[in-house]
Amino acid sequence: MDDRIPVNRAVDFGAAKLLPDVDRPGGWLLTVDGAPQSYVDLEDPLHLEFEYTRRLGHVLDTAEPAGPLDVLHLGGGALTLPRYLAAVRPGSRQCVIDADRGLLNLVAEALPLAPGAEIDVRAADARATLDGAPDASADVIVADVFSGSRVPAHLTSVEYARQAARVLRPAGRYAANLADGAPFAFLRSQAATLATAFAHLCLIAEPGVLRGRRFGNAVLLASQRPLSTDALARRIAADPFPARLVDGAALHDWVAGADPVWDAGAVPSPAPPDGAFSIG
Repeated sequence: MDDRIPVNRAVDFGAAKLLPDVDRPGGWLLTVDGAPQSYVDLEDPLHLEFEYTRRLGHVLDTAEPAGPLDVLHLGGGALTLPRYLAAVRPGSRQCVIDADRGLLNLVAEALPLAPGAEIDVRAADARATLDGAPDASADVIVADVFSGSRVPAHLTSVEYARQAARVLRPAGRYAANLADGAPFAFLRSQAATLATAFAHLCLIAEPGVLRGRRFGNAVLLASQRPLSTDALARRIAADPFPARLVDGAALHDWVAGADPVWDAGAVPSPAPPDGAFSIG
Protein backbone atom coordinates (compact mmCIF):
# COMPACT_ATOMS: atom_id res chain seq x y z
CA MET A 1 0.00 0.00 0.00
CA ASP A 2 1.32 3.44 -0.97
CA ASP A 3 1.08 5.67 2.09
CA ARG A 4 2.85 8.66 0.57
CA ILE A 5 0.95 11.94 0.68
CA PRO A 6 1.40 15.19 -1.28
CA VAL A 7 3.55 17.89 0.30
CA ASN A 8 2.66 21.58 -0.05
CA ARG A 9 5.00 24.35 1.01
CA ALA A 10 5.59 28.01 0.31
CA VAL A 11 9.16 28.43 -0.93
CA ASP A 12 11.14 31.54 -1.79
CA PHE A 13 9.77 31.94 -5.31
CA GLY A 14 6.30 30.44 -5.19
CA ALA A 15 4.16 27.59 -3.92
CA ALA A 16 5.81 24.18 -4.25
CA LYS A 17 4.03 20.84 -4.36
CA LEU A 18 5.49 17.34 -4.23
CA LEU A 19 3.05 14.82 -5.69
CA PRO A 20 3.64 11.04 -5.40
CA ASP A 21 3.32 9.05 -8.62
CA VAL A 22 0.85 6.24 -7.99
CA ASP A 23 2.41 4.23 -10.85
CA ARG A 24 5.97 4.33 -9.52
CA PRO A 25 6.66 3.61 -5.81
CA GLY A 26 9.63 6.01 -5.75
CA GLY A 27 8.30 8.60 -8.17
CA TRP A 28 7.62 12.22 -7.25
CA LEU A 29 6.55 15.22 -9.32
CA LEU A 30 7.67 18.68 -8.19
CA THR A 31 5.61 21.69 -9.29
CA VAL A 32 6.03 25.36 -8.47
CA ASP A 33 2.98 27.57 -8.92
CA GLY A 34 1.37 24.76 -10.89
CA ALA A 35 4.19 24.43 -13.43
CA PRO A 36 6.03 21.09 -13.51
CA GLN A 37 9.65 21.60 -12.44
CA SER A 38 11.10 18.13 -11.88
CA TYR A 39 10.28 14.46 -11.71
CA VAL A 40 12.48 12.14 -9.67
CA ASP A 41 12.32 8.45 -8.81
CA LEU A 42 14.11 7.83 -5.53
CA GLU A 43 14.24 4.10 -6.21
CA ASP A 44 15.48 4.41 -9.79
CA PRO A 45 17.64 7.48 -10.48
CA LEU A 46 18.11 6.29 -14.08
CA HIS A 47 14.43 6.96 -14.81
CA LEU A 48 14.10 10.34 -16.54
CA GLU A 49 10.42 11.12 -16.98
CA PHE A 50 10.46 14.47 -18.76
CA GLU A 51 11.51 14.48 -22.41
CA TYR A 52 13.88 17.44 -22.07
CA THR A 53 15.50 15.80 -19.04
CA ARG A 54 16.13 12.67 -21.09
CA ARG A 55 17.83 14.82 -23.73
CA LEU A 56 20.05 16.47 -21.15
CA GLY A 57 20.82 12.98 -19.83
CA HIS A 58 21.96 11.99 -23.32
CA VAL A 59 24.22 15.05 -23.39
CA LEU A 60 25.81 13.91 -20.13
CA ASP A 61 26.10 10.31 -21.37
CA THR A 62 28.04 11.36 -24.46
CA ALA A 63 30.21 14.03 -22.81
CA GLU A 64 33.98 13.72 -22.58
CA PRO A 65 35.98 12.46 -20.86
CA ALA A 66 34.72 8.95 -20.30
CA GLY A 67 34.23 8.22 -16.62
CA PRO A 68 33.60 10.75 -13.85
CA LEU A 69 32.78 14.32 -14.82
CA ASP A 70 33.01 17.70 -13.11
CA VAL A 71 29.59 19.27 -13.65
CA LEU A 72 28.12 22.61 -12.66
CA HIS A 73 24.30 22.54 -12.56
CA LEU A 74 22.65 25.96 -12.74
CA GLY A 75 19.17 25.27 -11.43
CA GLY A 76 18.37 22.47 -9.02
CA GLY A 77 14.71 21.48 -8.86
CA ALA A 78 14.48 17.99 -7.39
CA LEU A 79 18.11 17.22 -8.40
CA THR A 80 17.03 14.73 -11.05
CA LEU A 81 20.07 15.03 -13.31
CA PRO A 82 22.63 15.14 -10.48
CA ARG A 83 21.16 11.90 -9.11
CA TYR A 84 21.25 10.37 -12.61
CA LEU A 85 24.87 11.32 -13.22
CA ALA A 86 25.95 10.04 -9.80
CA ALA A 87 24.45 6.67 -10.77
CA VAL A 88 25.80 6.40 -14.33
CA ARG A 89 29.20 7.99 -13.70
CA PRO A 90 30.16 7.27 -10.09
CA GLY A 91 32.81 9.59 -8.73
CA SER A 92 31.59 12.60 -10.67
CA ARG A 93 31.96 15.86 -8.77
CA GLN A 94 28.84 17.97 -9.02
CA CYS A 95 27.86 21.40 -7.79
CA VAL A 96 24.20 22.43 -7.91
CA ILE A 97 23.23 26.10 -7.71
CA ASP A 98 19.67 27.27 -7.08
CA ALA A 99 18.53 30.65 -5.76
CA ASP A 100 15.49 29.19 -3.98
CA ARG A 101 16.78 28.15 -0.56
CA GLY A 102 13.30 27.13 0.57
CA LEU A 103 12.93 24.77 -2.36
CA LEU A 104 16.34 23.23 -1.75
CA ASN A 105 15.42 22.67 1.89
CA LEU A 106 12.15 21.00 0.89
CA VAL A 107 13.92 18.66 -1.53
CA ALA A 108 16.60 17.82 1.03
CA GLU A 109 13.96 16.90 3.60
CA ALA A 110 11.44 15.07 1.43
CA LEU A 111 13.65 13.66 -1.35
CA PRO A 112 17.07 13.07 0.25
CA LEU A 113 20.10 12.25 -1.85
CA ALA A 114 21.58 8.78 -1.79
CA PRO A 115 24.45 8.37 0.70
CA GLY A 116 27.87 8.94 -0.82
CA ALA A 117 26.77 11.05 -3.77
CA GLU A 118 29.35 13.77 -4.42
CA ILE A 119 26.77 16.51 -4.95
CA ASP A 120 27.35 19.92 -3.39
CA VAL A 121 24.05 21.85 -3.25
CA ARG A 122 24.17 25.61 -2.69
CA ALA A 123 21.56 28.36 -2.46
CA ALA A 124 22.97 31.14 -4.64
CA ASP A 125 22.40 33.13 -7.83
CA ALA A 126 23.44 31.21 -10.94
CA ARG A 127 25.07 34.17 -12.70
CA ALA A 128 27.00 35.30 -9.62
CA THR A 129 28.25 31.75 -9.06
CA LEU A 130 29.32 31.39 -12.68
CA ASP A 131 31.12 34.75 -12.60
CA GLY A 132 33.09 33.60 -9.56
CA ALA A 133 33.90 30.07 -10.74
CA PRO A 134 37.54 29.19 -11.61
CA ASP A 135 38.71 29.03 -15.21
CA ALA A 136 38.54 25.62 -16.93
CA SER A 137 36.97 23.96 -13.90
CA ALA A 138 33.99 22.10 -15.43
CA ASP A 139 33.50 19.42 -18.05
CA VAL A 140 29.80 20.26 -18.42
CA ILE A 141 27.56 23.15 -17.43
CA VAL A 142 23.85 22.33 -17.38
CA ALA A 143 21.63 25.42 -17.31
CA ASP A 144 18.02 24.70 -16.35
CA VAL A 145 17.03 27.89 -14.56
CA PHE A 146 13.46 29.15 -14.59
CA SER A 147 11.84 31.84 -12.49
CA GLY A 148 8.29 30.62 -12.68
CA SER A 149 8.14 29.50 -16.30
CA ARG A 150 10.68 31.98 -17.69
CA VAL A 151 14.48 32.00 -17.96
CA PRO A 152 15.81 35.07 -16.07
CA ALA A 153 17.18 37.84 -18.28
CA HIS A 154 20.66 37.85 -16.73
CA LEU A 155 21.18 34.26 -17.92
CA THR A 156 20.56 35.06 -21.59
CA SER A 157 23.35 37.47 -22.55
CA VAL A 158 26.69 37.46 -24.36
CA GLU A 159 28.43 38.36 -21.11
CA TYR A 160 26.86 35.32 -19.43
CA ALA A 161 27.79 33.04 -22.35
CA ARG A 162 31.40 34.20 -22.22
CA GLN A 163 31.58 33.37 -18.52
CA ALA A 164 30.26 29.87 -19.26
CA ALA A 165 32.91 29.43 -21.96
CA ARG A 166 35.61 30.58 -19.54
CA VAL A 167 34.58 28.09 -16.85
CA LEU A 168 34.47 25.10 -19.21
CA ARG A 169 37.51 23.03 -20.11
CA PRO A 170 38.60 22.92 -23.78
CA ALA A 171 36.39 19.93 -24.61
CA GLY A 172 33.61 21.06 -22.27
CA ARG A 173 29.92 21.32 -23.11
CA TYR A 174 27.34 23.94 -22.21
CA ALA A 175 23.76 22.62 -22.32
CA ALA A 176 20.74 24.86 -21.73
CA ASN A 177 17.09 23.90 -21.38
CA LEU A 178 15.04 26.69 -22.95
CA ALA A 179 11.41 27.12 -24.01
CA ASP A 180 9.93 29.02 -26.92
CA GLY A 181 7.46 28.85 -29.78
CA ALA A 182 7.14 30.18 -33.32
CA PRO A 183 8.56 32.50 -34.62
CA PHE A 184 11.34 31.55 -32.13
CA ALA A 185 12.70 35.06 -31.59
CA PHE A 186 14.05 34.08 -28.15
CA LEU A 187 15.50 30.71 -29.11
CA ARG A 188 17.15 32.04 -32.27
CA SER A 189 18.63 34.97 -30.32
CA GLN A 190 19.99 32.55 -27.75
CA ALA A 191 21.73 30.53 -30.45
CA ALA A 192 23.21 33.75 -31.85
CA THR A 193 24.29 34.73 -28.34
CA LEU A 194 26.03 31.42 -27.65
CA ALA A 195 27.74 31.61 -31.05
CA THR A 196 29.64 34.70 -29.85
CA ALA A 197 31.35 32.58 -27.17
CA PHE A 198 31.42 29.04 -28.61
CA ALA A 199 32.64 27.70 -31.92
CA HIS A 200 30.12 24.86 -32.30
CA LEU A 201 26.38 24.60 -31.56
CA CYS A 202 23.51 22.21 -32.01
CA LEU A 203 19.80 22.38 -31.20
CA ILE A 204 17.66 19.49 -29.94
CA ALA A 205 13.85 19.61 -29.95
CA GLU A 206 10.77 17.66 -30.97
CA PRO A 207 9.82 18.05 -34.64
CA GLY A 208 6.47 19.58 -33.66
CA VAL A 209 8.21 22.31 -31.71
CA LEU A 210 10.73 22.99 -34.48
CA ARG A 211 7.90 23.28 -37.02
CA GLY A 212 6.19 25.87 -34.86
CA ARG A 213 3.16 23.72 -34.08
CA ARG A 214 3.44 24.26 -30.35
CA PHE A 215 5.37 25.99 -27.59
CA GLY A 216 7.89 23.65 -25.97
CA ASN A 217 11.33 22.87 -24.62
CA ALA A 218 14.53 22.87 -26.63
CA VAL A 219 18.10 22.07 -25.62
CA LEU A 220 20.91 24.25 -26.96
CA LEU A 221 24.30 22.56 -26.79
CA ALA A 222 27.55 24.51 -27.27
CA SER A 223 31.26 23.68 -27.24
CA GLN A 224 34.59 25.05 -28.43
CA ARG A 225 35.42 21.74 -30.07
CA PRO A 226 33.41 19.99 -32.79
CA LEU A 227 30.48 18.13 -31.29
CA SER A 228 30.37 14.42 -32.05
CA THR A 229 26.64 14.39 -32.66
CA ASP A 230 26.09 10.95 -34.23
CA ALA A 231 25.68 9.08 -30.95
CA LEU A 232 23.63 11.91 -29.47
CA ALA A 233 21.33 12.03 -32.51
CA ARG A 234 20.75 8.27 -32.34
CA ARG A 235 19.84 8.45 -28.67
CA ILE A 236 17.34 11.29 -29.01
CA ALA A 237 15.77 9.66 -32.07
CA ALA A 238 15.19 6.46 -30.08
CA ASP A 239 13.37 8.16 -27.20
CA PRO A 240 9.65 7.49 -26.61
CA PHE A 241 9.06 11.05 -27.88
CA PRO A 242 11.77 11.35 -30.55
CA ALA A 243 13.59 14.61 -31.12
CA ARG A 244 15.66 16.07 -33.94
CA LEU A 245 19.19 17.40 -33.75
CA VAL A 246 19.90 20.45 -35.91
CA ASP A 247 23.48 21.62 -36.47
CA GLY A 248 25.88 22.83 -39.14
CA ALA A 249 24.47 24.68 -42.14
CA ALA A 250 20.87 23.89 -41.21
CA LEU A 251 21.26 25.54 -37.82
CA HIS A 252 23.14 28.48 -39.35
CA ASP A 253 20.26 29.06 -41.77
CA TRP A 254 17.68 28.74 -38.98
CA VAL A 255 19.46 31.34 -36.83
CA ALA A 256 20.24 33.73 -39.72
CA GLY A 257 19.19 37.30 -38.96
CA ALA A 258 18.97 36.87 -35.19
CA ASP A 259 21.06 39.26 -33.08
CA PRO A 260 23.05 38.36 -29.97
CA VAL A 261 21.69 39.67 -26.67
CA TRP A 262 23.82 41.79 -24.36
CA ASP A 263 23.23 42.47 -20.66
CA ALA A 264 21.93 45.97 -21.39
CA GLY A 265 19.10 44.65 -23.58
CA ALA A 266 18.46 41.24 -22.05
CA VAL A 267 14.88 40.19 -21.24
CA PRO A 268 13.43 36.99 -19.76
CA SER A 269 12.33 34.18 -22.05
CA PRO A 270 8.73 34.45 -23.28
CA ALA A 271 5.91 33.43 -20.99
CA PRO A 272 4.36 30.17 -22.15
CA PRO A 273 0.79 30.22 -23.43
CA ASP A 274 -1.87 29.37 -20.86
CA GLY A 275 -1.87 25.67 -20.21
CA ALA A 276 1.40 24.95 -22.03
CA PHE A 277 3.06 23.43 -18.95
CA SER A 278 0.59 23.82 -16.09
CA ILE A 279 -1.16 20.90 -14.44
CA GLY A 280 -4.20 20.77 -12.22
